[in-house]
Amino acid sequence: MRLSTWLVPTLREVPAEAEVASHRLLLRAGFIRKVAAGIYTLLPLGKRVCSKIENIVREEMNRAGGQEILMPILQPAELWHRSGRWEVYGPELFRLKDRHGRDFCLGPTHEEMITALVAAEVRSYKQLPLLLYQIGNKYRDERRPRFGLLRGREFIMKDLYSFDRDWAGLEESYRKMYEAYTRIFTRVGLNFRAVEADTGAIGGSVSHEFMALAEAGEAVVVYCPDTTCGYAANVEKAESLSSLEEIGEEGPIELVVTPGVRSAEEVAAFLGLPVKQIIKTLIYRTEKGLVAALVRGDREVNEVKLQNHLGVLELELAGEDLVEEATGAPPGFAGPIGLSLPLVVDREVLHVKAGAVGANRPDAHYINVLPGRDFPVQDVADIRQVSEGDPCPRCGRPLLSVRGIEVGQIFQLGDKYSRALNAYYLDERGEKRPIIMGCYGIGITRTMAAVVEQHHDEEGIIWPVAVAPFQVLVLPVNYEEAPQRELAEEIYNLLREKGIEVLLDDREERPGVKFKDADLVGYPLRITVGRHAAEGKVELKLRRTGENWLVSKGEVLEKVTAFLEGKEFCTG
Repeated sequence: MRLSTWLVPTLREVPAEAEVASHRLLLRAGFIRKVAAGIYTLLPLGKRVCSKIENIVREEMNRAGGQEILMPILQPAELWHRSGRWEVYGPELFRLKDRHGRDFCLGPTHEEMITALVAAEVRSYKQLPLLLYQIGNKYRDERRPRFGLLRGREFIMKDLYSFDRDWAGLEESYRKMYEAYTRIFTRVGLNFRAVEADTGAIGGSVSHEFMALAEAGEAVVVYCPDTTCGYAANVEKAESLSSLEEIGEEGPIELVVTPGVRSAEEVAAFLGLPVKQIIKTLIYRTEKGLVAALVRGDREVNEVKLQNHLGVLELELAGEDLVEEATGAPPGFAGPIGLSLPLVVDREVLHVKAGAVGANRPDAHYINVLPGRDFPVQDVADIRQVSEGDPCPRCGRPLLSVRGIEVGQIFQLGDKYSRALNAYYLDERGEKRPIIMGCYGIGITRTMAAVVEQHHDEEGIIWPVAVAPFQVLVLPVNYEEAPQRELAEEIYNLLREKGIEVLLDDREERPGVKFKDADLVGYPLRITVGRHAAEGKVELKLRRTGENWLVSKGEVLEKVTAFLEGKEFCTG
């Protein structure tokens, strides 16, 4: 393992397209190279890190009773039609036809494939429970791939599927995977939190996401600071206690002119009202037609909750033309009074006793609007997005928020796929029953990026030992100088013989280049062979802390071994 023979093309300049630390550093340190938007080649160091993460995942899956298989990336559309997801998955699904005109897709996930396999092979309760997993490439045609490996169109993923006789069995499999994921993300060195999550296009009833806490995360997590409560959820799923505060005093409805005043904040300022007394009306387009969602002016619509409540596949804010056609006014002046669209009213709106709403005409609003009196409130639901400071739904304490990167998610699928794909078994009485399923995914490449987001400084990456491409770097300052070369080779060979993952920087480069590359790549421990080589001494440096020690060559193995075992290894 000599650096002169390795492909590690480090960059001095920051790539223009790199927006977050992991993207920037993985490119600069020579771990990945871009092929196209959201598509990357893993270079040798990147492949080594991914392989280490895969091996940790593999060990924990096997420990939990998983059996590894490998399924095709290319999947026939027929299976997806049977599950009903050919349309549900939408434009993110890479679709293609073979030379015979048959439809296929590139697998973004493998529920259909694995269920069809088990349906063909499992007949009896004696064959259950069963845990099957694979580690392989997945494909999703992201609308906006970004952040390097954090949101790609091709990525490496582990997915395990559990097959049980009943819900009690699923609960046990789910518990095993929850515990296994906790061990995995602890071992790779992540600061993470498991949170309640929406099931999305995968489906099912219960789901948890494992979030690596990082400012670069696209997800927002809200959580209760009371550790005895333990509530935590992705903001898409999060709930809080609804405010029961009655806002305003009832009065006769009145039309007021509000020229050019559109946003809730502008309306509140113009009318001299608190923004929470404004009732926002947002028009959404779905495959079933337009719908209006009503929330307080200080709240935002949670579109995932709204979509789930409506049971629609598509949901997006209507364009200006559709809004004006439906309301008779440009966006900013829509309101529920006299609106001939289905209304979904957030629960908190019911407590606004004198609200201000758009009048469905340009430059006009109604004030003193009372829900139920002035517009119907038959369809009431929790459709607001929870924010930091809202009361915890379990204990009432103010919630806190943090950004996170989703590195894993687990689902209780139940019988959704087994019924659709005819995966049944015969129980002890010979009765036919659907197999109860669970699904458990981990993003391997995303986990690598998440580790970098949490473990870096201004100089480069700081790899945890468990996933570092090499544990130790031996760096002779001048490899051409005999005493340095001979001592470096001696230490390098000694560590290799002891099974330590060591790399020798034998390049004919300036010392400054070597030191900068070492810090950029992030080897956990660096052994510098320099001016003390003739005395048989070397310098040990910890990448994480920057601490240095001068030790004799006879101490090197002991110190390195202690470091890799997590012990205090240098005292002077």
